[in-house]
Amino acid sequence: MGKFYPEVKLAYGIRGNRVARGAVLEEQIVIGTPGTLLDWCTKYRVINPKKISVFVLDEADVMIATQGHQDQSIRIHRLLPEDCQMLLFSATFEDSVLKFAERVETLDTIKQFYVICTEKEDKFTALCNLYVCLTIAQAMIFCHTRWMASWLTSQLTEEGHQVALLSGELTVEQRAAVIERFRDGKEKVLVTTNVCSRGIDVEQVSIVVNFDLPMDLDGNADNETYLHRIGRTGRFGKRGFAVNMVDSEHAMELLHQIEMHFNRKITKLDTDNLEEMERQLCH
Repeated sequence: MGKFYPEVKLAYGIRGNRVARGAVLEEQIVIGTPGTLLDWCTKYRVINPKKISVFVLDEADVMIATQGHQDQSIRIHRLLPEDCQMLLFSATFEDSVLKFAERVETLDTIKQFYVICTEKEDKFTALCNLYVCLTIAQAMIFCHTRWMASWLTSQLTEEGHQVALLSGELTVEQRAAVIERFRDGKEKVLVTTNVCSRGIDVEQVSIVVNFDLPMDLDGNADNETYLHRIGRTGRFGKRGFAVNMVDSEHAMELLHQIEMHFNRKITKLDTDNLEEMERQLCH
């Protein structure tokens, strides 16, 4: 006698397929549209998302190009267990698909915090306290202006850190040299403006600090730049940390805008209480 394999059952989650509120689906595979499946997970609760082991987006390029489907897919993904496998199928793997995958991965693997400060000196003190509590392989710190980046580089150097500075006045060749030294581990800290928010993948970056939160020309939160900045850590399947320095009411408003855009709570971190900070960071 050969082994007995139970029959695999399918359910179709599409508009018009009604389900009773509170009923539990027994099918092993559910195929449907994002909106209906989201309702089945949250509104009708016929699917327990914590029991899903594989989440597939077919025709991912089309799905991601449709704003409603993209948002619903992200909301479903946030309900899934951490060990759930995500598969993206697409006839043409465009940048939009890769960016979507990066967005989902980034938000899942990086612990995000904010620190209340009053001036740049407070920010620097908070940064030093982070080094006390965390074992930091390499760090990237983002500033809004060249002047602030230069000031911070000087302060960190005086504290004995190996620091590289990357800002807009450098030539392409100089920037490449700085990035190469950082990749090689010759400097452990890279202080930069937005010129470095994209395209640097360094496995040993364990923390990203937004010394200044990113904003657009209208003074609103620059959400995409924020995502690219914090995406420099948490790479290659590793856990990462992102710490945001908040030094004004406007900075706090930027933080709230970022939270609302990504639908993620950013946790307050008390860098003056080293014991509590260590608990928050390490658990």
